[in-house]
Amino acid sequence: MSDGDPGSGSWTLLTGHGHVLVEISRHPDARIRDISAAAGLTERTVQAIVADLEAAGYLTRRRTGRRTRYTINRDSLFRHPSQEGLRIGPFLALLAEADENSRS
Repeated sequence: MSDGDPGSGSWTLLTGHGHVLVEISRHPDARIRDISAAAGLTERTVQAIVADLEAAGYLTRRRTGRRTRYTINRDSLFRHPSQEGLRIGPFLALLAEADENSRS
């Protein structure tokens, strides 16, 4: 059980998949290396998560020269039954907005 100090917890509210999706939403042309650093995950883990997200229809990848550009399907639905029918687009927009406000 947690001691209540938010800085000492060993868990986060979002899963690795959530962190990667949010980071790609913020930076659609980010490299795996950049996503990995921002999400606090290994590059190998991020590659596997991106493959999962693509297979589930949450995003598509397009190569442009040596770079990859990601496009998120914001109409994709959350997978958990408690969020049944809710689309990921507004959630991602909310987090992107919060990120922009924290940098201002």
